[in-house]
Amino acid sequence: MTRRDDTTHGRTITELPKAHLHLHFTGSMRHGTLLELAERDGIHLPAALTDEWPPQLVATDEKGWFRFQRLYDVARSVLRTEDDVRRLVLEAAEDDVRDGCVWTEIQVDPSGYGARFGGITAFTDLVIDAVRDASERTGLGMTTIVAANRTRHPLDARTLARLAAQYAGRGVTGFGLSNDERRGDTDAFAHAFGIAERAGLALVPHGGELRGPAHVKTCLDHLHPTRLGHGVRSVEDPAVLDEVARRGVALEVCPTSNVALGVYGTFDEVPVRQLVAAGVDVALGADDPLLFGSRLAGQYNVLRAAQDLSDAELAQLAEMSVRASCAPDHLKASARSAIGDWLATTPVGSGTPVTDL
Repeated sequence: MTRRDDTTHGRTITELPKAHLHLHFTGSMRHGTLLELAERDGIHLPAALTDEWPPQLVATDEKGWFRFQRLYDVARSVLRTEDDVRRLVLEAAEDDVRDGCVWTEIQVDPSGYGARFGGITAFTDLVIDAVRDASERTGLGMTTIVAANRTRHPLDARTLARLAAQYAGRGVTGFGLSNDERRGDTDAFAHAFGIAERAGLALVPHGGELRGPAHVKTCLDHLHPTRLGHGVRSVEDPAVLDEVARRGVALEVCPTSNVALGVYGTFDEVPVRQLVAAGVDVALGADDPLLFGSRLAGQYNVLRAAQDLSDAELAQLAEMSVRASCAPDHLKASARSAIGDWLATTPVGSGTPVTDL
């Protein structure tokens, strides 16, 4: 990455074309929407989601993760109708467009909603249709990733993998594995990922955030990821980091959640430069804006401020996000061209454009 001495001024982050590859379904909800839907149905929200929002979260121990998951489950409970689901998806698309996104992959575990919406297949149908409608209304390229929950039995993951495979090429582009990576045996989910792999889906499990590089290696060996959700702690073992780069596995790095959950103490510790220097593609993601209080443009802005990233470096991250996405080739080509155009413009407060992407 090229450094720039003066980062006091810069181009507008929201005008930088980018892809959003790490966004959870419930976690994408606007805070105002959460409050409105809860009031409508008389749902009591804890103070952490009202008066103290965004909540103070630390998930480096089991108690902290339980609190995080409890808040997530409360937020999920406000989604009661099909219109609620469609509203969430449309607002997520609108927010990403506002942040400069040209492509978004929203990740959902249908088993968390199936009981209320007629089963996992019916709910998946609803989400795919909502995503299609939101894409048409906003102009955002958007698709769905079906994710299994690693705290549930691996047989449940196989069911979801078969479900995702049925929709391959029809609204679903990937298969993931989420929740607390310290729980469950990762290798037990290999069969589910094999089903998704044979269907041609992108494989995007979480790993290397709450557990270290040894777990990254386990994910690489057993789940064959296309991308890895987080993966930041691969930098702690040069051999593992080299293997991530050699296999061409992109990492979905979410600075705000890394700091909020206690993985890193400050934003300047998030190892973006180290990852890129090792030859790894990094795609910034917002993870759960509802709980962390920051959307995608915020991830670029905090790194610009905390790590003094130049506009050329930010443009490179945006280009990596597009390259690592499941977007069609024509959209990738137009996005790369637009990123170049962004970098060629004169930044605020400067008379010299930076074009060394």
